[in-house]
Amino acid sequence: MTDALATEWFTHSRFGLFLHWGLYSIPARAEWLKTIQKMRDEQYDVYFREFNPTRYDPHAWAAMAKQAGMRYAVLTAKHHEGFCLFDSQHTSYTSVHTPAGRDLFREYVEAFRAAGLKVGFYYSLLDWHHPEYTIDRHHPLRDLAPDDPERTRRSLPKYVDYLHAQVRELLTNYGKIDLLWFDFSFDDKHSDAWRATELVKMVRELQPWILLNNRLTLGHADTATQNNALGDITTPEMAVPAEGIRDAAGKPIAWETCITLNDHWGYTRDDHHFKTPAQVVRMLVECVSKGGNLLLNVGPTAKGVIQEEATAVLLRVGDWMEANHDSIYGAGPAEMPKPDWGRYTRGEDGTLYAHVFERPMGPIAFHGLAGRVKRARFLADGSELVLNKPWNVPKNSHDLHVDLPEAPLLDELDTVIALHVD
Repeated sequence: MTDALATEWFTHSRFGLFLHWGLYSIPARAEWLKTIQKMRDEQYDVYFREFNPTRYDPHAWAAMAKQAGMRYAVLTAKHHEGFCLFDSQHTSYTSVHTPAGRDLFREYVEAFRAAGLKVGFYYSLLDWHHPEYTIDRHHPLRDLAPDDPERTRRSLPKYVDYLHAQVRELLTNYGKIDLLWFDFSFDDKHSDAWRATELVKMVRELQPWILLNNRLTLGHADTATQNNALGDITTPEMAVPAEGIRDAAGKPIAWETCITLNDHWGYTRDDHHFKTPAQVVRMLVECVSKGGNLLLNVGPTAKGVIQEEATAVLLRVGDWMEANHDSIYGAGPAEMPKPDWGRYTRGEDGTLYAHVFERPMGPIAFHGLAGRVKRARFLADGSELVLNKPWNVPKNSHDLHVDLPEAPLLDELDTVIALHVD
């Protein structure tokens, strides 16, 4: 594992952008289409011959991510379909050989670096296009007879040679990469099957500073105790762990949950069920309050555009982040019970941040903080809040009360109160 100093940028960032993009953006029915429809290569590869994202502008993607308050990004260099957004000497199944005619991954790396964002890539351990990848329960050809030559001729070790060679390319040809996101192990395809120890050694030698997720091993979606023997960060999916994640000794470890902005990872034309800005902010706050990160996913279209609906949500989140980012960047658990009205985070300087999601009846009560808070301010505008002890509170109460304005909360997404604790 990488030492704690190497994970500092990650635990400070707290908010990242996940980008699922590939050939599946053309049929626009999500990224597992090939296996759901049990499509053969000759059926699916019509999309390869058509792929030409004429409106792809990674600088616009990076600007949007930065405006949303995100500090890093992860792009699918290769998803389960096997198509590569990068140039490779080991296959022609890449964006360079489509009508696009160029290395789209390089453009992403350069644009996000130029914007000052950390750069990561996703690489699928699965590959439904490679002729040596063995047919398993997820494979589009899973219904073939056990003795079918198409099934029996395949060699997973030969495919793993290809996997290692492509990871070497990605870590050699694109400069510094900050985060490598493998996906995913299952059944007997994990650890030794991927020659994971050898793979990780190569990764560490090529880019010693890089962070690895934990999906070379089983249990990637488990939110219980993790050891991360082959990785640096634990990656639950589509859920926020109940109480954060700790190692076997009970020590908190770095983690990141990945969640879709609508209901799918890859572009799905008919999915307009986007989360609201309030839902996104509150998910992010929940992650930070438990010591974790949020990697929020969008799926660009076949033309290379991030949908207006997604952009609108992210820009509203960015407005909130602009005013309240001190309660997110570098913040973490407050080690206080969860209040009825929202959540707490604690900043790097010890400031306690109260994230008020629901306006309580009367003054807001901060349990156990009586006599400990020097001042209270709305984080967004710095305005003072009055500390008091209402007449109807028992004299021996340790609760601190703060009067809220008669008007609605400053921000319907999340009103943050900075409590400067003695």
